[in-house]
Amino acid sequence: MSEKQYNVLVLCTGNSARSILGEVLFNVLGKGKFRAYSAGSKPAGRVNPGALEWLQGQGYSTDGLRSKSWDEFAAPGAPEFDFIFTVCDNAAGETCPIWLGHPATAHWGIPDPAHIEGDEARRAAFKKAAEQLARRIQLFMSLPIEKLDKINLKEKLAEIGRIQD
Repeated sequence: MSEKQYNVLVLCTGNSARSILGEVLFNVLGKGKFRAYSAGSKPAGRVNPGALEWLQGQGYSTDGLRSKSWDEFAAPGAPEFDFIFTVCDNAAGETCPIWLGHPATAHWGIPDPAHIEGDEARRAAFKKAAEQLARRIQLFMSLPIEKLDKINLKEKLAEIGRIQD
């Protein structure tokens, strides 16, 4: 019997940095159990070079990554999501499209590394953002998802989102 694969959508406003990191980290750390996508409410139109640099520095593929609108995932034929995470405060406060399947949602705010001045400081900010996301994703993946009811799952997802380091 095959294990269920969960679809995850990581949202941010521009879909250029944090949500892109989240998409890749979910896909890498999820090892086939999770299939992640990312999108933005107002896509920047390009992936931030700092995100690409960090991902490539870790040996992760950046093929096919692009900044895209969440409208793509609200259209007919789009994947049905089990989980949706917002990673920037702006996206958390915006009115989202209606998602099919009533996915579990949580806000996992991560400081935006894209607006940090100076190359070294920006690289450090991307590293920290990616590490925070990876830790939260690993904690999430350690949950007995199929054994939690919706209320307990929502509480656990919110707890993970409050973790700062």
